[in-house]
Amino acid sequence: ATGSMEAAADGEKAGNGRNGHAEGSAVAERGGGGRLRCCQGFLRRNALVLLTVSGVVAGVALGAAVRGAALGPAQVSYLAFPGELLLRMLRMVILPLVVCSLVSGAASLDTRSLGRLGGIALAYFLGTTLLASGLAVALGFIVRPGAGASALNAPGLGLPGAVPTSKETVDSFLDLVRNLFPENLVAAAFQTYATEYKMLLRNTTSGNVTWEKIPVGTEIEGMNILGLVLFALVLGVALKKLGQEGEDLIHFFNSFNEATMVLVSWIMWYVPIGIMFLVGSKIVEMEDIVLLVTSLGKYIFASILGHFIHGGIILPLIYFASTRQNPYRFLLGLITPLATAFATCSSSATLPSMIKCIEENNGVDKRISRFILPIGATVNMDGAAIFQCMAAVFIAQLNNVNLNPGQIFTILVTATASSVGAAGVPAGGVLTIAIILEAIGLPTNDLSLILAVDWIVDRTTTVVNVEGDAIGAGILNYLNEKANRDKEQELKEVSVEAVANSRSEGETSPLVTQKNQVSNPISPADPESKESVL
Repeated sequence: ATGSMEAAADGEKAGNGRNGHAEGSAVAERGGGGRLRCCQGFLRRNALVLLTVSGVVAGVALGAAVRGAALGPAQVSYLAFPGELLLRMLRMVILPLVVCSLVSGAASLDTRSLGRLGGIALAYFLGTTLLASGLAVALGFIVRPGAGASALNAPGLGLPGAVPTSKETVDSFLDLVRNLFPENLVAAAFQTYATEYKMLLRNTTSGNVTWEKIPVGTEIEGMNILGLVLFALVLGVALKKLGQEGEDLIHFFNSFNEATMVLVSWIMWYVPIGIMFLVGSKIVEMEDIVLLVTSLGKYIFASILGHFIHGGIILPLIYFASTRQNPYRFLLGLITPLATAFATCSSSATLPSMIKCIEENNGVDKRISRFILPIGATVNMDGAAIFQCMAAVFIAQLNNVNLNPGQIFTILVTATASSVGAAGVPAGGVLTIAIILEAIGLPTNDLSLILAVDWIVDRTTTVVNVEGDAIGAGILNYLNEKANRDKEQELKEVSVEAVANSRSEGETSPLVTQKNQVSNPISPADPESKESVL
């Protein structure tokens, strides 16, 4: 009996061991399957980000591989064709996206919130642009990018010597105000007002002949985004004021906006292919990159360093100080629009992907993102302010001009103001540098050197531009949510106090006590007494 009991015990242990082994293997299989599902979910969620970054890397490799083939201009244009399609698609949706998002955003916010958020956004845009301008001037004096570079010339670098026509500072700001009020909204979709000059020959009374420069207004090709932004904002506020009569038109713009965002989501899947060919063709176009970098290396280094400090340190610090949240986790959800900005060099072309990613990945309220981001893409140009101030200091040092405090102040103010009107297109900031140079009395013929390296510096410029817009939208979204929570808390406290007061009044009311005391002796057959009590 004892032997059989021991055998049974051994069999039970063996069975438990087999069961434990089977359970352990099942747990291991479940753990492996869980890890596999996690990896698949991560890849599915971040597929577009990974494809976009891979497109940038593949574009660099493609450009480096094709450079040795000595392609002609026609072959380079064929290589850039897929990237050109991306730019055309993104520019196609800019007009409906800006107008519809601003109309629906302004109409969805009440007047008080609109004024408060608009004031905060304006203060943020001006403050960050001034910080960027000051940082660029300080770095320019520390790094001294123009020292020892006076022997440079654009033809020696194999670059075109085309320089933008200089314009009077007063006329530049008058054009900015004129473009805020376009005389034809349809023409504003593809034309912008600009001042040109006509030389008029005049004979004086003494017989001398003089030439007089007279400003003449013309329409040049390019979307008047400032005028469209202002009109859309005012139209949204007007529809809100109409009340019930304006609801149908508000619903129309909301539906148009959502349909445009669906188009954007489809276009985003073509972004990796377009970016690869944009970057590759731009690398192939440059004739001698080594000579360019060695000649203007200090200027390139100083500009990119300024963009890195402002975009990697100052803007995240502002976000953290305002929200007490991790800014880099916020920026991690914006890798796709930042990579798009790096490849396209256009804040306007990056706007569709920025709106999509900031809403889906970072949870920013649609009313905030579609109200602030189109305005920011037009008026907030932190990267452009760094680029312009650094270029002004570089050209001053190139001409051995020591800037005095008055000229430095003029650079800061002019760069901050002119960055508002800078076009959100590739090389748009170069045109505004001429305004700064005219304001401080420096020659504009050295702008060809800035054009020589613009294709490099403009990429980090655009990244900082769109990052500043996104950080501003995140801060405004946090402040708006906080204001809503405070308002809800106040309403709860008021309702609790109202309930408490009603209870206390009911308990101490003499009518209630009288009813309790008198209603007992009344019988149903005595209606007069019952009526008097009631």
